[in-house]
Amino acid sequence: MGHYVEVESGVKVYVEDVGIGQPIVFIHGWPLNSKAFEMQISELALHGFRFIGIDLRGYGKSDKPWAGYDYSTQASDVKAVVDHLGLENIVLAGFSMGGPIAIRYLTKYGEHGVDKLLLMGAAAPLFTQRDDFKIGLRPAEVDDIISQVKKDRPAFLALFANMFFEQKKSDEFLDWFKSLGLEAAAHSTINSAIALRDEDLRDELAGISLPTAIFHGQKDQICRYELGEELEKQIPNSVLVPFKYSGHGINGDEPDRFNEEMIRFLKSSGVKRAE
Repeated sequence: MGHYVEVESGVKVYVEDVGIGQPIVFIHGWPLNSKAFEMQISELALHGFRFIGIDLRGYGKSDKPWAGYDYSTQASDVKAVVDHLGLENIVLAGFSMGGPIAIRYLTKYGEHGVDKLLLMGAAAPLFTQRDDFKIGLRPAEVDDIISQVKKDRPAFLALFANMFFEQKKSDEFLDWFKSLGLEAAAHSTINSAIALRDEDLRDELAGISLPTAIFHGQKDQICRYELGEELEKQIPNSVLVPFKYSGHGINGDEPDRFNEEMIRFLKSSGVKRAE
């Protein structure tokens, strides 16, 4: 079933809600929406979990206001959904841009009511390089992406789709994937790219005490695998799960293994593996 939740006056976000059981709150990446997780929904429901897929403001079926694309406002929108639906004992599952939004949620609201954290190809702790951080794109490369989006967004999304996956995909699959990006507003896509370029979560990792799984493709061209390694170093109770044959879109490149590892983590006691 679908819900619309008013997250601030005049702004509603769409939520896909399937299954019963512990709620797994999925936060999608740039510039997609909750449909990107369609291959996970049935698997979760079959194993007794409830899929909560939020279309972030500006994306999918949600309203597309001019402002509010920083991580803190997006995290506030996620909290509004959690509160409105009365969700308890949730797992935050953030993919790509959704990863830093999930981390910011914990920074702003604490871990009460949150059971675990799942980071998938996360654009964290930084998406772009700094003088003291040399993983990721250079800020100027994100500026170039913004220019391409402004000039010809459909053409950029076609290039992006080809970078996203390591395994060969059908033309039909890539067309579907591009269509998700076109459901977003152009201004949302650009403003979120600015957040990806500028925001820094390095001071927000050490305080996370939740059991955390970090899924990351070893051939990721968008959020380098080194980001996953950095997250494992900085988040105390975390485990890095490498996907050897995957690019950024791990749930599309290795769907069976992705779902298997996801269910294993969700059903686990959350104890970190022995070193």
